Amino acid sequence: MARVLTILGALATAVRRGLESVGSFAGNNLFVVSVVFLFFKDPGMFAALNLIIGLVLFIPLSADPLRAIPAERLAIWPLAKGERRLLRILSPWLNPVTWLLAALALWKNVSLGLCALAAAIFAIGFVAPSLPGAPKGMWRRLPHFPGPLDQLIRKNLRETLSTLDFYTALVLGAAGLAWRAAGLLPPEAFLPMTIAVMLALSTCAQTLFGLDGEGGLTRYRLLPIPGWQLLAAKDAVFLLAALLLTLPLAPLSGLAAALAALGMGHHGSVNRYRRQTRWRFSTGTSFGSSIFQVAVMAAMAASVHAHPLMLAPSVVAYAWSTWWFGRALDGTGIAGGAATG
Repeated sequence: MARVLTILGALATAVRRGLESVGSFAGNNLFVVSVVFLFFKDPGMFAALNLIIGLVLFIPLSADPLRAIPAERLAIWPLAKGERRLLRILSPWLNPVTWLLAALALWKNVSLGLCALAAAIFAIGFVAPSLPGAPKGMWRRLPHFPGPLDQLIRKNLRETLSTLDFYTALVLGAAGLAWRAAGLLPPEAFLPMTIAVMLALSTCAQTLFGLDGEGGLTRYRLLPIPGWQLLAAKDAVFLLAALLLTLPLAPLSGLAAALAALGMGHHGSVNRYRRQTRWRFSTGTSFGSSIFQVAVMAAMAASVHAHPLMLAPSVVAYAWSTWWFGRALDGTGIAGGAATG
């Protein structure tokens, strides 16, 4: 029993450290805009945006605490069968989501359907990664891209797929596609839905190097690649995601919004490095930067929606931003004196 308690204590520490990064959503553009809606006395939009954040965040929070221990290491530990069984029974209760589900099940005012939905979402995060047929190293099997930046782009794609921003945008884009296919989405709603998708994705443009870590920044400075190409390798993944997710809605407006988000985000990415955590929401550099980025992004999307030729100024502004901040990467590298997440 002493060995089980020791392992549970270590797992509790790992769970606590993981929960410390949950608050990253407070610096995300989606939450920032929800606060603006609340300021203008629109609690409905505030609740709706935070509900989306909560639903997406619920899945990674439902992770099995026992997965913090590598399976190979756990297998060689000198534990009896009874101790392993006890560890399997007790370890889920280290996850606060387990207690939340138990409370929902006991609360008489909560419908059975809501409990079932919460349990199903919990199962996705808790059970699915541990199934025997679960894919291993699936990010390593991503497609290749033409050109010398292939491996950089693939690495950046893996990073994007490990952010909750992407999956929030995916949920919104999939909802827009489903509503449009069912004939429930009027044409005048294409632009607002496109802006909502880009809002969910836009914080990543402020923190393009956030998942590379301090060692990654050093490697970037040593690579014999011009700074603008390093930014382009990051931007290519963001633009690809934006185009695919807004394709069923207003893709030209989505592209304009993506170019504006990147053009504004290069400054924060290059000059105000902020470390990010995988499987959490990205955190922007500042509240003011987020508001300004979202405002410019929405304005450019609306302009292109009304006049498609307005895409040209977006391309020019983006190209200038990539060249200008690429020079900063060529010179002194990325400043690391700003806030770290």
